[in-house]
Amino acid sequence: MVTGANSGLGFETARALAAKGARVVLTARNAERGGAALAKIRVEYPGADLELASLDLADLDSVRAFADGFDEPVDVLVNNAGVMMPPRKLTKQGFESQFATNHLGHFALTGLLLGQIRERVVTVTSGLHRRGVIQFDDLTRERAYSPVDAYAQSKLANVLFALELHRRAGSSLVSTYAHPGYSATNLQSSGPTGVLNLLLKPANMLVAQSAEQGALPQLYAATAGDVRGGDFFGPDGLGEMRGYPKRVQPVHAATDPDTAARLWTVSEELTGVTYPM
Repeated sequence: MVTGANSGLGFETARALAAKGARVVLTARNAERGGAALAKIRVEYPGADLELASLDLADLDSVRAFADGFDEPVDVLVNNAGVMMPPRKLTKQGFESQFATNHLGHFALTGLLLGQIRERVVTVTSGLHRRGVIQFDDLTRERAYSPVDAYAQSKLANVLFALELHRRAGSSLVSTYAHPGYSATNLQSSGPTGVLNLLLKPANMLVAQSAEQGALPQLYAATAGDVRGGDFFGPDGLGEMRGYPKRVQPVHAATDPDTAARLWTVSEELTGVTYPM
């Protein structure tokens, strides 16, 4: 199962898995775009075993409805969907949109499907997690909002979640995580506005690697036989900006078990999802 599979890294992940004969459930917030993505994969791989499901990770009601209606086993869950650096916006449940979509939605989804996940959970983060700070006293960033800082907070939350899931699951489940380096996706154009948008567009053309290349670390995390719980994968090039998958290290703050446990408790309270561990 790949969240946010209608474009970018999610699409390339679903496409690569389908090419190898996997049954792939693609989730998408927009049914039309999701259908177009599924059709595109089927043109390239006519025998692909695909299913499209509607899922808006910014809306916890949508997450619950999806989980309630999905009763199949899941070998691998790829928590890929995300938003990047939009203007400040609150979700239906009153959460800052990046923290809600990138972290809380996936926290809830994983917890609700946990009994059906048979092998591993892959959480997609970003190299920008290294500048993230979890502002527990202002998670909605009401006092001061920076699109970049809020994004970094959500991506640090991804790492803290992946490592805490690894601690709590033990040997019963592999929780691993990955980042794509600097990859050209629609996130850079659909989220940021103003100066950020103007800066990221030429950077995409001049610096970024393709989404197909950027998806390799999460594909490795999802499929490789030597992956262990707690492993982190990113590109092997300079500054982990581009290249082929290798094991990398998170920022030291992301490995703090006390911060991770606190975030876990807060996430359970905010989502109403308690993990059956």
